[in-house]
Amino acid sequence: MTPPGGVWRDICAADDILLHAGVCALVEDRQVAIFRTASGFFAIDNRDPAAGANVLSRGIVGDLQGQLVVASPLYKHHFNLATGRCLEDPALGVATWSVRVREGRIELRAAQLNLARRAARRRRLVLVGNGMAGLRALEELLALAPGLYDVTVFGAETRGGYNRVLLSSVLTGEKTLEDIAGHDRDWYASRGVTLHAGDPVLRIDRVRRVVESKAGVRCEYDRLLLATGASAVALDVPGASLRGVLRFRNVDDVEAMLAAAGSGGCAVVIGGGLLGVEAAAGLHGRGMQVTLVHDNDTLMDRQLDTEAGRLLRESLERRGIVFRMGANTVRIDGTERARSVALDDGSELAADLVVTAVGIRPNIGLAASAGLRCDRGILVDDTMQTFDPSIYAIGECVQHRRTTFGLVAPLWEQARVCATHLAELGALRYRQSLPAAQLRISGLQVFSAGDVRGGDGCESIVLSDPARGIYKRLVLRDNKVQGAVLYGDVADGARYCELMREARDVAAVRDALLFDASGSEAVPRSEAAA
Repeated sequence: MTPPGGVWRDICAADDILLHAGVCALVEDRQVAIFRTASGFFAIDNRDPAAGANVLSRGIVGDLQGQLVVASPLYKHHFNLATGRCLEDPALGVATWSVRVREGRIELRAAQLNLARRAARRRRLVLVGNGMAGLRALEELLALAPGLYDVTVFGAETRGGYNRVLLSSVLTGEKTLEDIAGHDRDWYASRGVTLHAGDPVLRIDRVRRVVESKAGVRCEYDRLLLATGASAVALDVPGASLRGVLRFRNVDDVEAMLAAAGSGGCAVVIGGGLLGVEAAAGLHGRGMQVTLVHDNDTLMDRQLDTEAGRLLRESLERRGIVFRMGANTVRIDGTERARSVALDDGSELAADLVVTAVGIRPNIGLAASAGLRCDRGILVDDTMQTFDPSIYAIGECVQHRRTTFGLVAPLWEQARVCATHLAELGALRYRQSLPAAQLRISGLQVFSAGDVRGGDGCESIVLSDPARGIYKRLVLRDNKVQGAVLYGDVADGARYCELMREARDVAAVRDALLFDASGSEAVPRSEAAA
């Protein structure tokens, strides 16, 4: 039975629905479950199709497998609040409804998929980019709407997709390339997906809706998803193109670093951000003498405060890594191959290998050449749609509300939002994930999330235990956690993130927060989270 559609129907005052709770409304003799979450309002049919009972409004709302769901109080099936899909049995999905708030009141309108139009013709989806974001969106789409599209994937790298976040673990030897690999060709073939690996798209004809690859493959599309990622920023100094100067971005870079480390010698890592620190630790663990050069006085200065950066540096110094803080590289010397790095104070560092990790830049060339609007990244709206309604973009190549992205959590969320809209089940909007980073170095625990700098109106609460090597700092504004820096003990990182996402008032338990974040279970939830 299809919900009555077209007309917005007034239901109740938004304040009548408590955060993380559901209510039932009767719309033309049909029961609808309406839920209020930290991500907004959602509505699905109230009837549990497995039980045949109208009970979903009484279910527990939460996050499962990265999806916002409600658990039926009877058979414990989980239903995606945005799409109505049943996680345990897709055949048991429920209808979804569009929700909006006007003048403080909830209004509903049917958002049921037009099944007749869906069945008329399998449309064509082209995915440009086979990296983490693109692959995640494809997985989400195939789960939500198998058979809706004929899918073709173009990837610049010859190998299949892989988890780029774990490249540092490959460098240290904790993981192999096989461990971080995504799906092989059989996975694509078994799902009817055509894969063109090692064949990047060079041109988009938006008028004819055709892409053309480097190998001359032309492919028509009804929907196009750009996930072209980002490239490592090249160091703009003389000698940066010499042999032995590498960037830390992909599997080929890691393989080259491992080959160089096999001969031992001296390595200079330029850049003290997350990737630079992980590269330095990995090369040191492989037996090289490593010096890290950073233009700031604090390691990982975008994620850590001064004290946490100092503790991290001293810990790595004890392992044998040398640091040149507040220093800038002016040139890399050598004839055909790099032999030394010259700094702005006149000193020189011997170097058999130079690794640069000085940032990334969104790959917007393809989009810009097709006339799509770009700034620092490809401009997208809250549904991850570009200014061409047939083209979407996600990942490190995009710019959303003046922000570009380089961490994993935003990419996953963008993939989930985009997939629901490609599946024509779109009710989600991207609202920018909480920035969080965790260092991947064996024996070191470092975590950062939110706004760790603070500012006007902010205060900090700090726990420092030098004997145990533990440092924790929370940034608060109006008794709500804005940011967290953890060193030595990161067990409560996820809990602090939850407090930030939900904008919970921690006044009642702030004295205990740094000792046991589980005590924040008693913190009342803030209506501001909605």
